[in-house]
Amino acid sequence: MRCQYCNCIDSKVIDSRPTEEGNSIRRRRECINCGRRFTTYEKIEMLPLMVVKRDGRREPFDVQKIKTGIIHACEKLPVSMPQIDAMTASVEQAAYAAMEGEVTSQHLGELVMQELRNVNEVAYVRFAAVYRIFTDLGDFMRELQKLLDEKAQQKQE
Repeated sequence: MRCQYCNCIDSKVIDSRPTEEGNSIRRRRECINCGRRFTTYEKIEMLPLMVVKRDGRREPFDVQKIKTGIIHACEKLPVSMPQIDAMTASVEQAAYAAMEGEVTSQHLGELVMQELRNVNEVAYVRFAAVYRIFTDLGDFMRELQKLLDEKAQQKQE
C-alpha cells in the first residue's frame, strides 16, 4: 500500500479489525520510509449486478437507491438510521445471494416491502403505494386489508 505522505510503497500493518457493519476490514498501517501512520480499508469486490426494470431496461444495481427509498418510506416515523442501514444491507445481501448477475426491480421491491413490514407497517404501506402504483383508493384499501388479515391471523396462532 502506497504511503499518502511520502509515496513509498512499503508499509506494515499495525492493527486490523472489522468495521462496525462487518463488511470491510480497517487496517492501521505504518510507512517503513517516513514512519507516519495511515488507515486503509479492505472490502470484498462485488460482482456487477444488473437490475432489470419493468420496461426491460437494465441498469447497474445501486444500493443507495434502495436506501433512499427506505428513507422516504420511513420519513417522520420512529425508525432509526441503524434500522434503515440494516434493512438496506439485508436487501443488498439478498440481491447478491441469488448469484444470477441480474435481479428484477419487482424482486427488489418485494424484498424492501418485506423488510419494511417487519419494522414499521406505515412505512410498508407508504412504500407499497408507490411501488405497486396504487391507482385508486380501492388498491390502497385492499393492501391495508391484507395487512390487517395477516395481523389477525398472527394473533390467532
